[in-house]
Amino acid sequence: MDLDDKHEFARAGKIPAQAKTLWHGRFTGGPSESLLAYTVSLPYDQRMWRDDIIGSKAHVRGLARVGLLSDGERDSILEALDDVGIEMETGLFIFVDSDEDIHTAIERRVTELAPAGGKLHTGRSRNDQVATDLRLWCKRELRDVALRLVEMQEALLEQALEAGDAYLPGYTHLQRAQPVLLSHHLMAHGWSLGRDVSRLLDTIARLDVSPLGAGALAGSSLPLDPVGNAADLGFAKAFDNSLDAVSDRDFVAEAVFDLAMVGIHLARIGEEWVLWTSGEFGFARLDDGYATGSSMLPQKKNPDIAELARGKSGRLIGNLSGLLATLKGLPMAYNRDLQEDKEPLFDSVEQVTLAVAALTGMIATATFDTERMQAAADEETMAATDLAEYLVRGGMPFREAHAVVGAHVQACLAGAGSLADLVAADPLLGADGAALVRPGVGVSMRSSRGAAGPAARAEQVESYREMLRVEALSISEFLVGS
Repeated sequence: MDLDDKHEFARAGKIPAQAKTLWHGRFTGGPSESLLAYTVSLPYDQRMWRDDIIGSKAHVRGLARVGLLSDGERDSILEALDDVGIEMETGLFIFVDSDEDIHTAIERRVTELAPAGGKLHTGRSRNDQVATDLRLWCKRELRDVALRLVEMQEALLEQALEAGDAYLPGYTHLQRAQPVLLSHHLMAHGWSLGRDVSRLLDTIARLDVSPLGAGALAGSSLPLDPVGNAADLGFAKAFDNSLDAVSDRDFVAEAVFDLAMVGIHLARIGEEWVLWTSGEFGFARLDDGYATGSSMLPQKKNPDIAELARGKSGRLIGNLSGLLATLKGLPMAYNRDLQEDKEPLFDSVEQVTLAVAALTGMIATATFDTERMQAAADEETMAATDLAEYLVRGGMPFREAHAVVGAHVQACLAGAGSLADLVAADPLLGADGAALVRPGVGVSMRSSRGAAGPAARAEQVESYREMLRVEALSISEFLVGS
C-alpha cells in the first residue's frame, strides 16, 4: 500500500490492523481499524523523516558512548539509518499498514535492515523523540522562512532605490493625507518584515533545547547522555526538566504566531497592491508572470497573488487560534492532543513560504506609474499640514494654525477659489505660504528623522542596509552546527 492509498484508507477507516504495534505487548488483540484511522499521523508527519533520522543517529551514538551499544551494533544501526534515508530520498521506501507515524515507519525499517535495530529505541520514548524531531524541523524551516523574508526586504529596497524621488499620496483612513516618497512607502513594509525576521530568530533561539533523553516523561534509569546528544544535534543546550521537555509546545505556538504575524503583514501589502493596480488608482502594473486573467472577461489582469496573500491571513490566524485552544488546559506531561500541533504548524510554514516567494517576485517585477502617483499627491489640500507648520514657525500655536488653514480648505472645497489663491490673499501666509502648495514641494518638506522626504532618505537607507546585514549575520549563526 503506498502512502496515498494509506491516507485514503485512513480517512475511510479501513486500515488493516495486521502488523504488530510498538505497544502490542500490553494488549491481547490488535488495534481496531477505526482507532488506526483516527490516530494515524503519517500522511503529514512524514515530512519530518530527515529530522527523525538525524535524531536517531545522535541517540545511537549516545547509547554507544555510555556502553549500551557496542561499536559494531552502533555502526550497523547507523548504516541502516543511512539506507533508510536513501530510500526516503529516492522514493523507494515502502510503508506498511502498521506505520502509524514516520517514527514507527523508520524504526520498523531499521529493525528489518539491522539485527541490532531492536535496540534503537533503548532509553527513548516517542514522546522525547517527537519533541526532538519537531524542534529540529522548526530550526531549519523557520530559518528558511527568515531567509525568504530577507529576500523580500531586499526586493523592496531595490524598488525603493530605483524609485528615486518619485512620490505618491500617503494615506490615513484610506484618505489622502500627505505626500510621501515611494521609496519611503516601500521601505516601510521592509521594516515590518524586519520585525518578523527578528521574531522568528528569537523563537529559534528559545526552541534551541534538546528534549532527547527525557523519555516518556521521567527520564531513564539507564546512563543516557542528554548533554552529549544535544551537542551532537547542534542544540544550544539540553533540557532541565523531563516533564517540561516532552510536554512543551510553547515553541510551536510561538512559531505559528510569528507566521500569523507575517501573514498579516503580507495581507497589508496585498491589500495595497490590489488597490494600486486597479484602474481607480493606477499606481502600479504587474508583470504578466505575476498576474492572472479572466475566463470570461478578456480585458482583465487580476492581482491574484495579492488577493490570496490578503485572504490566507485568515487561515494563518485560524491555525494559531486552533492550536492555542488545543494546548489550553492540558495536564502534564504528554497527551495525544499534542499530535494536533503539527498540521497547523506545517500548514502555516508552507503557506507563508509560498506567499513570500510569490509576493517577492510580484514586487520585484512590477512597474510604477509615477506620474499618476505624483498627480494624486499634488492635490492642493495635501499641503494643509505644511501651511499650518509654516504658521507655527512664525510663533502661532498649532491649534490656532490648524483652524486658520482648515478654514481656507473649507472655502476652497466650497468653490471660493483655489487653495493657493486663498492662501496668497491671507496676510498671515501670503506668497511664501502659496509656494508651499506648488507640486512637489510638500514631500521635500519632510525632513525629520525617519520622515518621508528626500533629506531623511539617505539615513534611512543606511539603517535599512544595516538591518539586512544584522539579519544575515544572525541567520548565519543558526547555520553553524545545525
